[in-house]
Amino acid sequence: MKFHSLICFLFTISVSLAQTPSALKSPVLEHASPQEVGMSPERLNKIDSMISTEVNQGNIPGAVALIARNGKIVFHKAYGMANNEKNVKMEKDAIFRIASQTKAITSTAVMMLWEEGKFQLDDNISKYIPEFGEATVLDTYNEKDGTYTTKPAKNQITIRDLLTHKSGIGYGEIDGDPRFKKIYANAGITDLFTTKNITIEESVKKLAKLPLHHEPGEAFTYSEGLDVLGYFIEIISGMPFDEFLRTRIFEPLNMDDTWFYQPKKNYNRLVTVQKKENDQWIKYPVTFYDTDYPIKGSKTFFSGGAGLSSTAKDYAKFLQMYLNNGEYNGIRLLSRTTVRSILGNQIGTIWNGPKHHGLAFSLVNEKGEIEGGLGSTGTFEWGGYFNTQYFADPKENVIGLIMKQTRGPVNDVTGWKFKQMLFASIDD
Repeated sequence: MKFHSLICFLFTISVSLAQTPSALKSPVLEHASPQEVGMSPERLNKIDSMISTEVNQGNIPGAVALIARNGKIVFHKAYGMANNEKNVKMEKDAIFRIASQTKAITSTAVMMLWEEGKFQLDDNISKYIPEFGEATVLDTYNEKDGTYTTKPAKNQITIRDLLTHKSGIGYGEIDGDPRFKKIYANAGITDLFTTKNITIEESVKKLAKLPLHHEPGEAFTYSEGLDVLGYFIEIISGMPFDEFLRTRIFEPLNMDDTWFYQPKKNYNRLVTVQKKENDQWIKYPVTFYDTDYPIKGSKTFFSGGAGLSSTAKDYAKFLQMYLNNGEYNGIRLLSRTTVRSILGNQIGTIWNGPKHHGLAFSLVNEKGEIEGGLGSTGTFEWGGYFNTQYFADPKENVIGLIMKQTRGPVNDVTGWKFKQMLFASIDD
């Protein structure tokens, strides 16, 4: 009993030392009028009208949109239905499966441990997860029986490669290469979400034995690398991944509604994933996953790449911490020097378009800013599998989120219109 008490005490002390007070003390996100922060109320009303029209025309079942500038929320509205079949109206505090929006949170957790000197970004992941051993690249593949051959990789996967999707690891069921869909399925890799009794450790150790798309560091392949890093966080911190995120990120930011698996009190706030069939919005069926995973099943798989569910306001707090250079409400999660590295181009010329990729987000570059509608150079952004989207512009100090829950073919133009019209609403 005394030993257990000591462990609990030491755990409490370690958590209490995890975050540090900051010399800065930004205010928590609160509401203000658009005029107070240099936004045009008339132009914001056009965004309101645009989303309402898309719902009324049946192009999306519902949405929650949030806009903040200079740390003040100036637009936060709900539209349409959270569940059309059950006639459940969308509310502003609705909970969405944020899927790949999880990635930036996992990356942030990695960088918090990096700040503590636990590892270097260019360390090989096999140093911490020996199962990765010596990396191999897919050489030949037999379509008839699914057998394949490999060749030794010249490079090894680094932590930086995993953060930037340069590892060569694939993404199984949603992989663009059908060969890897089959290889991952045959190996029993868990992709994205599950209600089964599986852990990230089990899935990652299976993944470690499989061939790569390409040489580590030489190309961008969207991957399960952030799931690998979720398990890596457990190894480095000595804590379950979900507990690390709760104590180190969610509690300091007051992200009370952000969980891998929602507490029972929140079940009725979870938005239904819907698809359109015969001009009606219906619940999306069970496929290789069950969309009810945040509230049912074994609740043991903490996917660092896709597992979290959250609200628009909770995620806005996370983005505001980045706009504050790593601080929120007097608590510092990251140094501003670390934020600068995270928001820097980490993939060189691998992408030759309007965006680069950093250690946690895609980043608008100068070409993208000039093209228009994407934000200033340095705007960071991403989205999620179930049709959620976010972006934050450090130059304009503005945040935009539009959250929906749809799968399958959908005539949805709200994503690009919301962003384009938001930046056109700046009036100072």
